[in-house]
This record gives sequence, structure tokens and C-alpha cells, in this order.
Amino acid sequence: MSSDRVAQDGGLLAPVWAGTKAEAITADAAWLRAMLEAEAALARAQSRLGLIPSESAAAIDRTATTLVIDPAGLARRARQSASPVVPLVADLRQAVPGAAEFVHRGATSQDIMDTAAMLVATRAVRRIVGDLSGIMRDLCELAERHRNTVMAARTLVQQAVPTTFGLKAAGWLSGLMRARARLRELRLPAQLGGAGGTLAAFTELAASRIPGGQALALELVELFAEEIGLSAPPAPWHAERSPVTELGGALVGTARALGKPAIDIILMAQTEVGEVAESSEGGSSAMPQKRNPALSVLVRSASFQVPAYAQMLGQVGEHERAAGAWQAEWLPLREALRLTGGAAETAAELVAGLQVFPERMRANAELTGGRLVAERLSAHLGRDEVKRILAEEGPPPVAGELLDPEAYLGAAPELVDRIIATYREQP
Repeated sequence: MSSDRVAQDGGLLAPVWAGTKAEAITADAAWLRAMLEAEAALARAQSRLGLIPSESAAAIDRTATTLVIDPAGLARRARQSASPVVPLVADLRQAVPGAAEFVHRGATSQDIMDTAAMLVATRAVRRIVGDLSGIMRDLCELAERHRNTVMAARTLVQQAVPTTFGLKAAGWLSGLMRARARLRELRLPAQLGGAGGTLAAFTELAASRIPGGQALALELVELFAEEIGLSAPPAPWHAERSPVTELGGALVGTARALGKPAIDIILMAQTEVGEVAESSEGGSSAMPQKRNPALSVLVRSASFQVPAYAQMLGQVGEHERAAGAWQAEWLPLREALRLTGGAAETAAELVAGLQVFPERMRANAELTGGRLVAERLSAHLGRDEVKRILAEEGPPPVAGELLDPEAYLGAAPELVDRIIATYREQP
């Protein structure tokens, strides 16, 4: 099986991320590259402190940049150690015979695997944030354009009171603002603790060369994080999985925020409703007349899956390194990143091409002959009188201006303005 086949495996059943940037960022090849980057960063950091020769660090760095390893073969060899880092380190050492003793020096497999995971996640999150920013820009324009476009608000999928499409779009925007802010607040850390999370090997190496090994070992963590481009943790987090659970929670929030416009658009695009339409062809294999809301379906499917995968992240493990719980994180973390990234890219296409039909929205709002404003009538005529009137056939026998849905929008336009103002205040 080729490495390309391994990188794409699963795409057939996950079209929401197939072919997207999220697929490439989280592919087997990308994880493998991140592990090699972690090994190279460790060598560079140790060299800066004088813990290994600079020429050895340079050789490791060069080799890690160009080394080609087959992901499928590495995965098979990893079965003997339950970690792909073990055979990867063996390959890297073999590729730099003159500096082999300095490869992975003092580190443990989890240091490299966790750091690689956070590096892949950082790149995926950066892409997701970029897509969210584009979606939010388009939603802001939609909300402004349709600030006063009347439509029926629906509760429990039934018409309730008048609202505006602008407020609906602004509501989508509001959810995505919170999701983007949470992603931006993530400070994903590097991992470096050595065999038992005590930095003992690094301390010993430092003390053998320079007095004050403990201080140098702590400095090494800072330099390693700097070299790899992640935040420096206050302590190793081998068995304290908050960084992973926080990442999972942010991905869940993002997937759900993307799922909200998706389900609303699915319902509004129904044949009998016809208030919006996607730009996608949405073809059916059996019914040529259908135009399915395909993009919305893909995004909504991701919003269901990401929480399920996130449940497997950060499970409580035993002692200083989990036997199974930590290893169980790798696949669901990748799938959560892929699905959220794919949903964001797909939602960007969905919102950018969304077709809006204000006339149909207004017609649907008038579908019940004025009953959409029954709440307003109650304020003027009393609840009992309105119930009596509505029990009769035909439009309510009241003044026409009381039945105008446009006259009963409450503060909907002003709420649109408030949400847009909040959006524009964000960096």
C-alpha cells in the first residue's frame, strides 16, 4: 500500500474533508513530517545549550528535513512498540550515523508524538480560523443586506412570529464569533518531559557538561518550544491531558456553530419553503428533478461526528503514562481536526454562494392569513378574544395594519446592528 493511499484512506466515507486543505494538513505524511520536525527542533535546542555538538544538530536537522519514510511501513513496524516514534527514531539514527547518539537524546516517544500532534493541530486550527473569518465576512454582508427582510421565525419548526433574515444570518455570525474566539485563545504546548516526566535525562546530560542541570533542563523546554513554534508548558503534561481536551472542546464548539446555518439552510431550502438555495448542483442518483442541499448536508454531518470523536480525547490515564488511553487519542484527534476543517471549508463555499429569495420569505410569512402576528393581536384584543377569532375560518377580522408582519419585528433590525458592531470590533 503506497503512502498516498494511506494518506487518503477514509476519504471515500468522509466527503466533507476529502480534497480539502484539512485533508492535506492532517494526512499521514503531515504527521510523519511533524514528528521529524520535533526531532530536529530538539536537536537544535540542545545544541543551543551546548548539550550536543552543533555539527551533529545540523546533520540531524538536514536529514530530518529530507528523510523519506513510508507511512504504511512505519505503521506496521510500530505494532511492535505501540508507537510510530520508535521505528521513526531508528530510521533517523540510521540516516545520520555520525550523529546517531544525539538523535532523540533524553526524550521519550510521547514527547515527540504529543509535540507532533500539537504542531499538526496548530496548522489545522490556523486554516480553520481563516475559513471562519471568510464565512463571517460573508454573513455580515448577508445580515446587513437583509436587515429588514421579513420572514417567519419558526419555533419547534412551526411558524411563530415575524423576524428578519438579517437577524437569522446575524445569529449564525454570532455563534461563529464565539467559536473563532475560542480557537484563537488556544495555546497549544510542546511536550518535553523525558521518560517519566521529570526531565531527569536532560538534567543529567546538562549537569555532566555545565553546573546547574535543573535550570538548563527547564531552559531546554523553553528553547524546544521556541524552535518548534508552540507554547512552552509550565510542566510536562504526559498524564495531564487538558491541552487535548481544550482543543477537542474548541473543535466541538466550532463544528456545532457551523452546523447551525447548515440545518437552517436545509429546512429553508425545502421544496415547499423555497426561501434559500445552495449554489451546489445537489444531484440525486435516482430523481433528476431534485436539488439536494449537499453542502449543508456535509457540514451538518460533521457537526454530529466531531463531538463523538472529541469524547475520546483526554481520557483519564494511569500514573505517568497511559497504557491505551493516550494512544487512543491519535485517530479521533485527527478526525476531529479533519471534520472541523472540512466543514469550515465547505461552509465557506455554502455561504458565499447562498441564494436568498425575499419574495418567498414574505409570501411564507403571509401564508396563514395574519395568524403569524397572533401574539401582537393578543396585546391589543386580549388572549381569549384572539383565540376566539383564530378559531374561525379566514383572516382575522381586525385592522389590516395589525396584521402586517413588517410592523411586528420588535428590535430585530437593531439586534442585527448590535451583532454586526460586535463583529467589527473584533480583531
